[in-house]
Amino acid sequence: MSRTGPYAEYRQFLAEGRFMIQRCRTDGRWVFYPRVAEPASGHTTLEWQPVSGLGRVYSTTTVRPRPPERPYNVALIDLAEGPRMMSRVEGIEPGCVRIGMPVRAEVVVRDAESLVIFRPK
Repeated sequence: MSRTGPYAEYRQFLAEGRFMIQRCRTDGRWVFYPRVAEPASGHTTLEWQPVSGLGRVYSTTTVRPRPPERPYNVALIDLAEGPRMMSRVEGIEPGCVRIGMPVRAEVVVRDAESLVIFRPK
């Protein structure tokens, strides 16, 4: 895994407890997954910006691992700023997560790694 570049910067922001994504200074488009150029235009004028953390569930599925592990969900979340990201919705039973459900992002630490999860709003 690279220790430099956009992904490393994103991980550092999460380690600081900040949820930041990139925005193109040229055309204003928000970008997620971290990258060096805006995908639609190729502009390399990306800068890091804080986001609202608000979103809606676009898609969800329940993963049922073997016991004793508990079921959990994997969801695609449409951020209020536009990009879509994969995460989990926690604080609710996995089968109760619904498409269109409003959610709010939270940066948490799991197994010594900072990551973004969502909770029902």
